[in-house]
Amino acid sequence: MQAAPQHLDTARYAKCIEVSKRIRWDIERDVIRGRKLDFGTKFLPDGLARLEALEFLAAGEKRFASHIQGRTYANMFGLVERFIGAKILEISREHWLGDQTALEALVRFTDEELKHQELFRRIEQMVAQDMPAGYSFLPQPNDVATAVLGKCTWAVLALTCHIELFTQAHYRRSIEPDADLSELWKDVFLFHWKEESQHAILDELEWKREDAKLTPAQRDQAVSDLIDLVAAVDGILQLQAAADTDYFLRACGRMFQKAQVASLRDAMLAAYRWQYITSGVQDERFGKILGGMITEAQMQRISAALAPIVG
Repeated sequence: MQAAPQHLDTARYAKCIEVSKRIRWDIERDVIRGRKLDFGTKFLPDGLARLEALEFLAAGEKRFASHIQGRTYANMFGLVERFIGAKILEISREHWLGDQTALEALVRFTDEELKHQELFRRIEQMVAQDMPAGYSFLPQPNDVATAVLGKCTWAVLALTCHIELFTQAHYRRSIEPDADLSELWKDVFLFHWKEESQHAILDELEWKREDAKLTPAQRDQAVSDLIDLVAAVDGILQLQAAADTDYFLRACGRMFQKAQVASLRDAMLAAYRWQYITSGVQDERFGKILGGMITEAQMQRISAALAPIVG
């Protein structure tokens, strides 16, 4: 028996199309514009780098740490957009012979995610030219995407919505207000933010549409899948935070005391957990969407899984 067609909020899909057309940008013409990254300034703002408590680091060392974290920040977005684009392309199939406005919105979403991946590859090439050798971004985009896409659509859309909402919060609260960042690096995330604002709306619409299909048992399994995905993200963060700390220690040009090294390692991991997990799960809009779908018991399961990460 075929399921009854679901009502779509066509007007919201249409609005995303209208904005997508209006703000459309090009990597070279609008973002890079022949400029280079300014290594005399920070990349990642203090509100995201979260290293201010490390008083043993000189100002130049904190700036170098912001370059490392900023490089990883760009690479992480290139990574997650690999599976986001694939999932959105997959679910667009459900609109092929249905609402063509929704289909166009998701096709545009996918096209923009492909452009974002290219943007972040371009930024990695530019950063690599001027930073000391030895940096390594460990997670492989295709391997991560394969693992993520092995989970149910509900959980993947939940993770995607979480990512694209914290992207908005990071830009508005930390990147945009900081006048001491590299102008080019800041513009990368300005233009990224412009399109991600529409993506977050589409994430919510598609996540809710997927949720409406599930039985209670399926939703409970979906919550388990989401918990697994967050644990996998944390595993990636632990590996990359350790690699970035080791790179900093090799490249910064001086020795540190054992206790200082431990503090740096702890601070780097805490910063990455804040950037990629905590800031999203604490986002009010994300909490409202998620809370409207699951039971109190399921929310408690998620909170218990997050407790070791968010502290």
